[in-house]
Amino acid sequence: GRIETVLPAAVGTECGHVASLVHDDIIDGDEMRRGRPAVHSRFGVGQAIVAGDALIFYLFQCLAECRRTGVPEERIVWALDVVARAGYDLCQGQSLESELAGDLGCDVDTYLTMIRLKTSALFRASCETGAILGLGTAEQAQVLAAFGDHLGTAFQIHDDLLAYTSDPATTGKQAVSDVRNKRLTLPVILAYQTGGPADRSGIEDIMAGRMALDRAYALMDEIVRRTGAVAASRRLAREHAAAAQDRLAALPPTPSRARLARLAELAVNRDR
Repeated sequence: GRIETVLPAAVGTECGHVASLVHDDIIDGDEMRRGRPAVHSRFGVGQAIVAGDALIFYLFQCLAECRRTGVPEERIVWALDVVARAGYDLCQGQSLESELAGDLGCDVDTYLTMIRLKTSALFRASCETGAILGLGTAEQAQVLAAFGDHLGTAFQIHDDLLAYTSDPATTGKQAVSDVRNKRLTLPVILAYQTGGPADRSGIEDIMAGRMALDRAYALMDEIVRRTGAVAASRRLAREHAAAAQDRLAALPPTPSRARLARLAELAVNRDR
């Protein structure tokens, strides 16, 4: 395929991603995004909701625009189906995350299901759509969908670690967000499963909101590091990054394939 052919879809995909971030910040009450005031913080909740909605509709407009760049209509319908399903999965994942907030009975498998819906769905659809609009085979589309699924999983696991391995000046968002929202990230789940009675009691107090936010974050940071939960989470993220790269072996060796492999490396080797 040619880059020019799929460029409108690439633009639309980024718009859909930004829309999810705009709405996410409203749900989480986060005031900063990428080092700047979040949209709802700068322009108000109402305008932020409308902006996010507009970007979602623009995503579908961009996909339809690929008719003018030479993509057959049946391929566009196929891509629209993939993207719409991914959007539905994303909403399910966001809802599941809200349901799990503060639930220390959440296990690793449930967490992985949630992030595959909330995050991996967009990665999966982006990669699969590239194959579809680039006139790839059904088998190539499936390979890239699997690549995107593992890539998104690796990305989100690593993203959950940034609250403990990076700093707000670098990430551009608040480190305390997960603790404030009682979000069950992988390091928290692993620390609760493997920690001693004092660790479990501390996490329970944090999730119950029994201490000031700054103290709660500092305690959680200390627990997830000491129990090895950060290191274990990093290992799982890298396993999924490696699995993503393995999927690419089924594709012809091209510069594009090499760039995708590099993306898998970057997903788990970043500080923002």
